[in-house]
Amino acid sequence: FGDAADARAAIDAATAALPAWSRRTAYERVDVLIKAAAWIRARIDELAAITTEESGKPLREASGEWHTGANLFEWYAEEGKRAYGRTIPSRKADRRILVVHHPVGVIGTITAWNFPVYNVARAWAAALAAGCTVVGRPSEYTPRSAMLLAQALHESGAPAGVINVINGDPAGMAEVMLKDPRCRKISFTGSTRVGKLLMQGSAETITKLALELGGNAPVLIFPDVNVEQVAKAAVTAKYRNCGQVCIAPQRYFVHSRIAEEFIDHAAQFAQKVKLGNGLDKATDMGPMINAIQRERLEAMVSGAVQQGAEVLTGGARPAQFERGYFYEPTVITHLNTEMPLYGEEIFGPVMPILPFDDVDQAIALANGVEYGLAAYVQTNNLNTTIRMYEALEYGMIAINDWLPSTPEAPFGGMKQSGVGRECGQEGLEKFLETKTVYIGGLP
Repeated sequence: FGDAADARAAIDAATAALPAWSRRTAYERVDVLIKAAAWIRARIDELAAITTEESGKPLREASGEWHTGANLFEWYAEEGKRAYGRTIPSRKADRRILVVHHPVGVIGTITAWNFPVYNVARAWAAALAAGCTVVGRPSEYTPRSAMLLAQALHESGAPAGVINVINGDPAGMAEVMLKDPRCRKISFTGSTRVGKLLMQGSAETITKLALELGGNAPVLIFPDVNVEQVAKAAVTAKYRNCGQVCIAPQRYFVHSRIAEEFIDHAAQFAQKVKLGNGLDKATDMGPMINAIQRERLEAMVSGAVQQGAEVLTGGARPAQFERGYFYEPTVITHLNTEMPLYGEEIFGPVMPILPFDDVDQAIALANGVEYGLAAYVQTNNLNTTIRMYEALEYGMIAINDWLPSTPEAPFGGMKQSGVGRECGQEGLEKFLETKTVYIGGLP
């Protein structure tokens, strides 16, 4: 288990490797990413099994995550060639003005356990394509996936010191990244609470931050949809990765005309979710990451019930599992806005459903939390679609879609859900500094 000394050694190595790596052409750098993507795809089954072992998620989800990691490496291998500058017309005939880009430098990445491949790959791929070197600190709960990503890069030609993985004391390692001026930027994926601590700490050295923080995604479901189909898809999306997803749909606002039907279908589909060992291909949902997370969830559910909420299905530890941090897929109704289960990020397999009649009130409720990461809308009406995506205060809005995430589009939130964007063109730009060049005295 590492400590601050390991973080300092990793920054030393990344700093030493930076000049040669940043001077390589974009084509030379991204060749490493292309080869790493191929390395991953050739070993998907082996890699997915290891991720399942350390995170508990079903094998098919782990496999999909590794495919996404390869896609991120491949996409930034292409986007790295497009870090274009521009020429600005000058007011003076004897002057030229150019805008060029420069790698930020050594990047520290601190990533969460819920997606131990995806969270890491989206930061590393963009940083390396931009010409930065990386010190990566994955979660202590899921370090093996990040180490395998580093192995993919190493075996694909990444020079010594370009990618460095450290595992250990989170607070001590983060403090080193914040206080060492050679670490120019920290890319963090995790809770809003820790994001705020990083913002406070970064003030001393003006360390740049990119923060992908928590979420509390509203889902607005209108009466013009196929209720059974939407309920089935909603259950699948809710319990993906045991609900431990920052963009997980959380507060289901369902129009009162279809609320009863939706609730009945959702409860039936939730009861059919198969719990079990993630390595069993028949498993739909594995255990939660640890006892702390499960106990937190249990307290939120029991507290809501004491205040009048009704559990329709689930709401307890499954009796058939003596080991593992399992929690039943849960559907709960009769919530109010004062309950932590409503206002806080759940990060577990609990599906709160709230009927609504007035659309403006539903929008106000959807926007009335500190989070602004993802929001979901289910409707077949174009006017409703436009009204919703214009009114909702969220960085990503999925209309008739349950997965607002892809390498080629920006990922990030508003309000207290983060700072900056990952993925897409924006994801590359956050690892580049902008230089303005003035050339004067020309004939």
